[in-house]
Order: sequence, then structure tokens, then C-alpha cells
Amino acid sequence: MALPAPRAPRDGLAGTNLDVVTPRRQQILDIAAELFATRGFHGVSVAELGSACGISGPALYKHFESKDAMLAEMLVSISETLLTEGRARVAGAAGPREALEALVEWHIEFALEHRALIVVQDRDWSNLPDEARERVRALQRAYVDIWATEVRRLEPGLSPEASRTRAHVLFGLLNSTPHSGRLPDPQMHDVLRDMAHGALGLA
Repeated sequence: MALPAPRAPRDGLAGTNLDVVTPRRQQILDIAAELFATRGFHGVSVAELGSACGISGPALYKHFESKDAMLAEMLVSISETLLTEGRARVAGAAGPREALEALVEWHIEFALEHRALIVVQDRDWSNLPDEARERVRALQRAYVDIWATEVRRLEPGLSPEASRTRAHVLFGLLNSTPHSGRLPDPQMHDVLRDMAHGALGLA
């Protein structure tokens, strides 16, 4: 499952070109995510990034203004994708149970396919430029609210804070794939789905 190109403009992210994600730019982002996940944002030089992409370090600046801009695009883009697809899955569901099942399925797809991005998001959050960090934070809040809304629809007695807490706990489980993925992906998918359904009372 390749990351789709961003679907909506972003404002206030200087030094990025987030509305134009060409196949080559996406390829560079994918390679950078793997390197950042393995060695950390500060452990990878522009020259090393270029070499891994088959170009010189300076040639990267034809695609990205800086390494910071690359990290910003990487994490803003995936946050937008999670939110957009999450909304679409809920919109196509018949009710809260079906919506949560669809959200679980979507997040498992993401977590199995993009382990490197999960690591980068967790470890290099503090390296994001301020504007990008605020954008990611806002997108993540909106994504949590999608889950929390469906949890409350299924269990109306829950408070908003309790439903958000459940969503965060679920993300901890589903985003464990960089560390817990010791089984082949199809088996990991079933383990994650069954545990998530159990935690949400869908089993």
C-alpha cells in the first residue's frame, strides 16, 4: 500500500512543497523514512540520503529545500492520509460497530506497511519545524476524535475523555508493529485485529 499524494493544501509550512508529491519525491521520502528509522534524523547526512537515492546530496535540493523540510513533509503527509482515509471509512460504515471495524482495519494496514514512519514519528517528533509540529498535532487530534466519536456512539455512557483515552490505548497497540511484528504480516494482521476488537468490545 503506497502512500497516496496529499489531498489538500497546507498553509504556513515554509520551506516545504507539500502539495506536489511526485513518484520520485515519494520514493525519496520512503528511502529517507527507512534511514531515519534505522539511524535517527541526526544520524543521516544529506550526502548519505542522496547516495541512498542514487543522486548526489546537493541534487536532493531539487526536490526538498532541506532535510527538515523532508521530515515535515513525511510526517504531515502521513497524518493527513490517516485522517482522510479514516473519515472515508467511517462515512462508508452502517453504524458505530462497522465504523470501528473499518477504522481498525485501516490502521492495521497502515501500521504493517509503514513501520519506519511509526518509528520516525515517535523518535523524531521533536526535530519537526514548529509549524509542521503544530500541523501534525492538529491532524492527530482530529484523527483521535474520529475514533473517540465512534467509541461513544457504541458506548454512549462514556465521557469524551474516556473515549479519547481508549483511542490512544488502541493506537499504542496497533502502532506496536515495529517492535511486535514477529509473525508474518497476515498473521500479525489477525492478531492485531482480534486484540483491537476485544479491547473495543467488538469480539
